[in-house]
Order: sequence, then structure tokens, then C-alpha cells
Amino acid sequence: MLTFLLTFLIAFVLTILLTPMVRSFAPEIGAVDKPSSRKVHQTVIPRTGGIAIYFSFLVAVLFGLLIGQVSGTVINPRPILGILFGGSIVMIVGLLDDIYQLRPLFKLLVQLLGAGIAIYFGVEISFVSNPFNGLMPLGLVAIPLTLLWLVGMTNAVNLIDGLDGLATGVTAISAGTLFIVALRTHQLGAALIMLALCGTALGFLRYNFNPASIFLGDSGSYFFGFTLAAAAVIGVFKTTLVVALIVPILILGVPIFDTTFAILRRIKNKKNPFTADNKHIHHLLLRAGLNQKEAVMSIYLACLILSAIALIMALQR
Repeated sequence: MLTFLLTFLIAFVLTILLTPMVRSFAPEIGAVDKPSSRKVHQTVIPRTGGIAIYFSFLVAVLFGLLIGQVSGTVINPRPILGILFGGSIVMIVGLLDDIYQLRPLFKLLVQLLGAGIAIYFGVEISFVSNPFNGLMPLGLVAIPLTLLWLVGMTNAVNLIDGLDGLATGVTAISAGTLFIVALRTHQLGAALIMLALCGTALGFLRYNFNPASIFLGDSGSYFFGFTLAAAAVIGVFKTTLVVALIVPILILGVPIFDTTFAILRRIKNKKNPFTADNKHIHHLLLRAGLNQKEAVMSIYLACLILSAIALIMALQR
């Protein structure tokens, strides 16, 4: 447990230390978020949080692997390297988008590249468990399904990043819950990834909760979403847990449901599914009369309830 504790603390402390530094140079590189009709903030806010999160996470995970080697904790580094390489690509394209406003199709192609690299290193949903026939191999469906999961969750977390601290808090809750599940099923590599991610999210929340002085940016939200999805693959989907298919979907239920409804809504209205709008869950809560903090706390509560249900199901094996 010392390996996990130190990994968490390194991620948490480094994020707290690095965030003010990356916040200071955001205007110089043009990575700022300006007010608009579909945004709730009224001032220009730096959106370089992903840089601090990425480097803190990277140092924490590599240090955790080193500590694990010294202490004798057996962790397979291959899928972790796949997540780091793929996550790096996703983070970089997000950062470039924060500065230059890239085309959606180009971003999607780069996200697919990052997901493909992770799959090459073993991050693949190769089978699913069911309570009737045991394991069901996915065969040729495995790679397309994994690509859909990784890219879908990358964008799902990005879509809910509309209020101060929302995506960051949801990531912290989801990563913490998935850590418990991964530890329970002895998937130590996934547990290490999740605890580092939880540490960075909690450290960043110090600056990102309302009133936020810095945003995740696409670099941070993409990295959070991709890493959550990839670690869920090696931490839950690759186990023989009967409810392996349901648990991560419940834990990540808030971004999944919001993204699904957003796509269906846009298709129904004959709009591009990638077109931004102001009808996400957090927008609806604001229009219902809640302020920013109340809306965010309401979604946190929903995430906690879904995570609790998932934990109960996972721990009943």
C-alpha cells in the first residue's frame, strides 16, 4: 500500500505546485477561455490546467512503478506505457486545440491514433463476462469496441467540462471508485493509474472549483477522459467480474449519459453531433434556478450515488 500512497501524494502535491506556474504563462501562448453566450464565466480564464495535470500524473506514475519494483509489487508496465503514450498524444492535441481551435475531424483522428497506440500495448476489451456462460470472447469486435470506448469517454469528459470544477470533481470520484474496484480484483497497474489520476484531480480542484482561476482546457479534459477509460479497460473489463460490463458504465455514468443524450438531441434536431450547444445537464440545472456551486454539487451527488451502486455490485463477487 506504500506504493499507492506515495503515488497519490506525489500526484496531489505536484499538481498543487505546478498549476500556478502553468496558469501564469497561459496568456502568452494564447491558451485562454473567453466569455461567450454558451459559457457561464464572465472573464478571461487560463485553460492550461492539462499541462500541470499531465506532468504531475506522469511523474507520479513513473515514480510509483519505480517504488513498486523496489518493494516487490508486481505491476505489468506494458499497458501502463500504452496509456502514457496514448494519453500524451491526446493531451497534446487538446493543448493545440486550446491555442489554435483545431477542426473536429482532425482531433478525432488524433484521438483514434492515441487509442490505437494504447490498444497496441494491450489496452483492449478482448472479452466480456456474463452470469450465464462465463467469458465471451469478442474476436473481431474487440478493437472497434475499444476504440469507441476510449474515444467516446475522451470526448464525454470534455463535454461535461462546462462549470467550474465539474469535470475535475467527477474524475476524482470516478478514479477513486475505480481504484477500489481495481485493487479488489488485484489489477495493480490500473489501481496505480487511478490513484495518480485521483491525486491530480483533487490537487487541481484547489484552483478549479468555483470561482475557478484556471480551467482544464481540452488538454486536461481529454487526458482525464482517455486515462479513465483506458484504466477501466485494464482494471475492470479484463477481469472475470460478472458485472465487469456494468460497473465502469455506472461509475462513469454522468459523462456517458450526458454525451449520449447530447448526440441524440443534435441528430434529432438535424445538427452536427460535434456542434456545441447549451443543453447539457449542467446548463439545465442552471436554468432550473441553481447557482454554479449547487449545480456542480448536485452532479457530484449523482456521481457518488452511481459509484456507490457500482461498488456494491463489484464487491458482491
